[in-house]
Amino acid sequence: MTAEAEAETGREAEHEQPVPVRVPPVAAGRPVRWGVLATGGIAERFVTEVGELPDAEIVAVGSRGEASAKEFAGRLGIPRAYGAWTGLVADEDVDIVYVATPHSAHRAAAGLALAAGKPVLCEKAFTLDAREAGELVALAGERGLFLMEAMWMYCNPVIRRLVKLVRDGAIGEIRTVQADFGLEGPFPPEHRLRDPALGGGALLDLGVYPVSFAHLLLGEPDRVQADALLSPEGADLNTGILLGWDAGATALLTCSVTADTPRTATVTGTKGRIEIPAGFFSPDRLVLRRSGAEPEEITEEGLTGAGGLWGMQYEAAEVARCLRAGETESPLVPLAGTLAVMRTLDAVRDRIGVRFPAASAT
Repeated sequence: MTAEAEAETGREAEHEQPVPVRVPPVAAGRPVRWGVLATGGIAERFVTEVGELPDAEIVAVGSRGEASAKEFAGRLGIPRAYGAWTGLVADEDVDIVYVATPHSAHRAAAGLALAAGKPVLCEKAFTLDAREAGELVALAGERGLFLMEAMWMYCNPVIRRLVKLVRDGAIGEIRTVQADFGLEGPFPPEHRLRDPALGGGALLDLGVYPVSFAHLLLGEPDRVQADALLSPEGADLNTGILLGWDAGATALLTCSVTADTPRTATVTGTKGRIEIPAGFFSPDRLVLRRSGAEPEEITEEGLTGAGGLWGMQYEAAEVARCLRAGETESPLVPLAGTLAVMRTLDAVRDRIGVRFPAASAT
């Protein structure tokens, strides 16, 4: 079955099943059984990291083609492989589906899984735009199913410590947030990062991290400004974002697929600042600099950080906690926050003139 046919099947199922799906909590004492939808690099990393958890088991993978699914499953030791998304979401042994397709297919893939009664963890950027994101959130609500954006940065223990420090007033009131995420490239025109039909560009792949970081600390901004260098195909290659809040805070954020940026983050307040070194989206430490005091390096025991694993195990552990508790969303990655981030990304795209054909066609 083609991706288009799978998407259409999913939409039909959404309308055919208006009643909530009752999914019992995952019982204590057995692992959460994951189905992985897609076979790309991010899916492989997820299987590698999450498969090491004692209470997680990767039981199936689904792809658009049987050969791809079988190769992926055989190489990574996954018991079952499906050559169509529909086979994966129908597997009774799958407790939750992890969607790792390109952004352009998130709406269709996650919608198909939800329509089949499966909870979903969907990679970021969550969808191509806020409208698609709202449709998924509404569908999950109608079905009474768990849904979460795979913003594993929010689940990282160091990031959670940072949030607590800020909320406890360790650096006073936030005045500035700075964060960047850039890759040197170059990426050829046919690469997915330069294909608008796949949601390509720096913003959705990389910029979602700095934007989400600012949202985590300050919420949805009141003002959005942006500028970008666009490719001949219409994808953003190098983007600068300035966000403003009525309370007086600003955020200066950058993303790029043409420059290897430091990938650091800094939060400055009226009484000090917090610095996160390279790999701010998966840190193993931070530095707290209070006014008039010596710097404090804060770490969390057992963290892998940016130099090793990305931290997907932390989000998988949070998903497992939610599924065992019967919760339909995570307080660490709330759906309202995901929708707010998507609105900001939409506003940035509007300012820089990026259009996605897949979004406008639906």
